[in-house]
Amino acid sequence: MRLHRLEVCAFGPYSGREVVDFDALGADGLFLLHGDTGAGKTTLLDAVAFALFGSVPGARGQVKRLRCDLADASTPTEVVLELTVQGHRLRIVRSPEYERPKRRGDGYTTQQAKASLLWLSPPPDGGTAEAVTRIDEVGRVVQRLLGMNAQQFFQVVLLPQGEFAKFLRAETTEREELLERLFGTERFAAVEQWFRDRRAKRRAELENRRAGVRDWVARLAQVAGEEIPETPDRDWVTSLQRRAATEVDTARQEESEAHEAWEKAQTLLQERRAAAERVRRVRAAHDRLTELTQRSKERLRWSAEVEAARRAATVAELAAEAETGIEHHDRALSEEEATARACHELGFTELDLDVSELRDRAGALREEAGGLSGLVEQAQRQHADRQRLTALDESIADARERIAVVQSKLDGLPKRVSELTRQRELAVEAEAKLDGVRAREAELTALLVDAEALPELDREVEDARAAENRAVEAFNEARKALLDLRERRLAGMAAELAGRLASDEPCPVCGSEQHPAPAVATDDAVGEEEERAAAEREAEAERHREAATTKRYEAHRRRDAAAQRLGGRGADELSEELASVRGERERLGEHAGKSDALAAAVQSAKEEEQSLVAERAAYERSLSESEAERSLVAERIEERERALVEARGEFPDVASKRDHLLALGRALDRLADARTAVVATRQRRDEWHRSISEAAQRAGFGSVDEAVSSVRPPERVAELEQLIADTDAEEAAARGVLAEPDLAGVSPTDEVDVASAEATAQEARKRSESAVAAVRSAEHTARELDTLAQRFGAALDELEPIEREFAELDALTDVVNGRGQNARRMSLRSYVLAARLEEVAVAATARLRSMSQGRYSFVHSDAAGSRGTRGGLGLDVLDDYSGMVRPAKTLSGGESFLASLSLALGLADVVAAETGGALLDTLFVDEGFSTLDGETLDVVMGVLDELRAGGRVVGLVSHVEELRQRVPTRLRVCKSRTGSTLVMGG
Repeated sequence: MRLHRLEVCAFGPYSGREVVDFDALGADGLFLLHGDTGAGKTTLLDAVAFALFGSVPGARGQVKRLRCDLADASTPTEVVLELTVQGHRLRIVRSPEYERPKRRGDGYTTQQAKASLLWLSPPPDGGTAEAVTRIDEVGRVVQRLLGMNAQQFFQVVLLPQGEFAKFLRAETTEREELLERLFGTERFAAVEQWFRDRRAKRRAELENRRAGVRDWVARLAQVAGEEIPETPDRDWVTSLQRRAATEVDTARQEESEAHEAWEKAQTLLQERRAAAERVRRVRAAHDRLTELTQRSKERLRWSAEVEAARRAATVAELAAEAETGIEHHDRALSEEEATARACHELGFTELDLDVSELRDRAGALREEAGGLSGLVEQAQRQHADRQRLTALDESIADARERIAVVQSKLDGLPKRVSELTRQRELAVEAEAKLDGVRAREAELTALLVDAEALPELDREVEDARAAENRAVEAFNEARKALLDLRERRLAGMAAELAGRLASDEPCPVCGSEQHPAPAVATDDAVGEEEERAAAEREAEAERHREAATTKRYEAHRRRDAAAQRLGGRGADELSEELASVRGERERLGEHAGKSDALAAAVQSAKEEEQSLVAERAAYERSLSESEAERSLVAERIEERERALVEARGEFPDVASKRDHLLALGRALDRLADARTAVVATRQRRDEWHRSISEAAQRAGFGSVDEAVSSVRPPERVAELEQLIADTDAEEAAARGVLAEPDLAGVSPTDEVDVASAEATAQEARKRSESAVAAVRSAEHTARELDTLAQRFGAALDELEPIEREFAELDALTDVVNGRGQNARRMSLRSYVLAARLEEVAVAATARLRSMSQGRYSFVHSDAAGSRGTRGGLGLDVLDDYSGMVRPAKTLSGGESFLASLSLALGLADVVAAETGGALLDTLFVDEGFSTLDGETLDVVMGVLDELRAGGRVVGLVSHVEELRQRVPTRLRVCKSRTGSTLVMGG
């Protein structure tokens, strides 16, 4: 990595834009950055770090206050760094986040952080030449090219001597933290954590297994009913199984004896229950015969009642028919009375007329009603005409209302058409202006882009001019070299011709075949190949010069064209004008595009007017027609009403009178029919009475009432017959029981003791059931113990290899983490860091021995710390004068500087090799030289001179006066009340 150019603007103590040309400073390989205390020497190193990584080293990076307080409000804070990494040249521009005054109004606003990366040469393989503008992406590109992160860069490139003095005297823990940041041992820490996590996981699995075994032990103890022993093992489980088997055998023996006693008790109980049942049957048969003897009179009464009901059945049938005839006669009388009342209600008072007269009067009423039928039809038409008259009145009112509504719409249309026409004219005008306003907006947008890009175009002009100057200088040098070579070749041309002479051949100059004293080539003679190579270099330089001139011309042209387009206007002025034009464009845009719709609205309004005029005319015609028809209908109603009033008389209308006449005629017909039915039903009733009396005498009854009282319903007769049959069956059954051979000799007074036999059987059953339950419980316990024993054994078989594996993993985890059998108390990470520290000690010893004139060497110690603390990162010094190893804390101030500088340089070499980072062509050493005497300073400067080998550039940051005498290339930082500035060669 080589730095070319650094620009800082409003950064740290620098209020303006300051430029550091590292190519000029590093021409000699060594330069001095000096100035007063607090001027901003270290800030330049911070600027390099900020440009690359967006942060600054040390405590300054924690404050995050990078903007210069003395800078003008309009001056942006930014850092520009040009550098070459792995053959790729790039420019990084980065700005921090800071507060700036608002452009409009009072107060402050936050300027967001920005970063960009521009490739000045072809990007790495597979990359794109487009600029990178995302902050995170810029950081990833830089870290990928450098091969190291920010912390590693701060320690390797920006050598903070004070930090390494602290590292030299630090304890193991502090030294470990720094080495971890530099060498990236996270993967080894991950290995340690992996072991710890795996041990924790395996421990949890082991505890789960042990908990499972404990669960099986608890279940075994619970099933066996015993306390859990201190060390439950397989022998304890075997003893539980043996005891359970013994308990099963004992329970089975008890169950056999109890079952035998229960069977004997059951046999005795069944015998006594059978004897008691025989006595009960005999006693029940005797009791039933006694009860039937007592009910013999009731049985005789049932038989007489059944015989009388059968004789009265014929009389009952005739009596039912007579009852029906009586009911018919009563209904006929009721119908006659109801019909007479109906006739009276209809106004007929001559109810004493006979049947023929009633029928004649009904015929006359029907004839009179028939004469009114024509007038009824006229009454119906009168009703329809009245409804039509009402409908016409409603139609006339509706037409007048609609005419008024249409007229109100017609009255408002002219004003509406005028407003739509005015809006359409505005829309047409807006459409005509909109294109011009849009063109102006596009023009102002382009001008604003030019105004914002003008500073960058100025920088491009300066860069192109500088590149052209360098190309011209390179061309002049190449041309000068070519002319010098040609002059030297012409001077040595005689020797070149002499080199081509051959014996007995004529000289191409004088023609002589004798060559007594040919010219001899000098040491600085030049040949044709060298001249041709110089000519090619001169031609190549000329092409570069012409290309640089073309780029400078193009940069000037782009910048002048942008300035000409701007015409002296700035970005703020253009922004205000653009905002005004955009507001005008939005206002016109609201009206533009509506002309067609508004024209259609105007046409629609006119068409609506025509439609409303036609609609009003139609309503007026309908009104005239309705009024004419109403006049005719009204005259027709008046004429018909006079005829109807005369015909209806006292009735509401003709139809009511006709309906009354018809109803009275029908009522008279019904009255004649009812009187005819009364006469017929009276004759049939008298005939039924005579038949019933004759039937009662034939059945043997003294009167009809006696026969009727003997009648019984069929259900009652069937019930009595069933009672008689049941009584006969019960008597036969009781006598049959007493005749059974098994009951011979059994007396109803005998007693059998069943209770004592039942009590004995109950006790025997309970004993047998308890014995069975005991057997089942013992067998269940034995089976469960066998099952649990198998699972307990399987759990122990699974647990034993897991315990062995965990013991091995636990010991290995302790060793990896610096505990247990690890005698050095070094973790894996510390072991790796110790190896790296040993490499650093070897690399640093080479420089320390040189700077201390062979006296001091670094000694790495991997011994454990005191009181069992971790070790492996010890760093002492070997004093060659005394041959003793002593702590680094015992070195003097100057010796500590030499050791710290050696350690820093050695660590830089090891870290760069470890990370595979880019070749470090630029290196900075910050302070510490004031502690050295003159002789030691000479030695240190000699070592620093060695660092310049291979084109490396070393920058010293110090305010020591003697260094200004020793280092001719200097950059001075001058501080003032208005901000710090840089002076080249000061």
